[in-house]
Amino acid sequence: MVEIYNLKKAFNSHIVLDDVSLKVDEGENLVVFGRSGTGKSVLLKCMVRLMEPDDGKIIIDGKDVLSLDIKQLNNLRKQIGFLFQSAALYDSMSVRQNLEFPLIRHFNFTPKEREQKIINVLEKVSLLEAIDKMPSELSGGMKKRIGLARSIITEPKLMLYDEPTTGLDPITSKEISYLILELQKSLNMTSVVVTHDLLCAEIIADRAIVLNNGRVQYEGSIPELTSSNDPFLKNFFSHEFINENKQVN
Repeated sequence: MVEIYNLKKAFNSHIVLDDVSLKVDEGENLVVFGRSGTGKSVLLKCMVRLMEPDDGKIIIDGKDVLSLDIKQLNNLRKQIGFLFQSAALYDSMSVRQNLEFPLIRHFNFTPKEREQKIINVLEKVSLLEAIDKMPSELSGGMKKRIGLARSIITEPKLMLYDEPTTGLDPITSKEISYLILELQKSLNMTSVVVTHDLLCAEIIADRAIVLNNGRVQYEGSIPELTSSNDPFLKNFFSHEFINENKQVN
């Protein structure tokens, strides 16, 4: 589903991505680890050209992303869901309107068809009762669920998650993680998940990579990475996630 070759991105003299290459199979959940500032979110944004990489090649579902014109790119984006760290809901719109927005903008569904899709997706995230609430009336976990619902309402082939559980309490974080796993299986989606949440990764990951110094330095299953005797990995998993858990708690 995803092939990335020799991807590079720098901001002035600061190199963020330096020759990143990776592949994601159809139906696979790939987790991306890395210390803060190592380019994890930049990688996701380059994949859908919210940021333009400096060099490299990105192929999604057989299409060369960097060679597409804007119309072709937008057609491809219809097949990709993106869950931002903040959920990125429109504050002035109700939950119903937030979910309806991409359906009106990109598809020709009838009002009845749109309503049924909204109901179906809210049932998937167990928040049908929130359909007419405003974002200001939602908790952090509810906003994440609605953001996820909006991301999947177009039934994407590929989902990109940027820190889907950041800032949530451990119980809600676990619920979101299992929801991501359930959606992957029920909708047969391919997913790339940037996270600092080790529990989330343990629940959802088929495979994981670790970015370091702008490159994919490690790759393997979660047990392989967390039990490694490599000094960097031992330090990363013993300190990075302890500090993250302290912030959440």
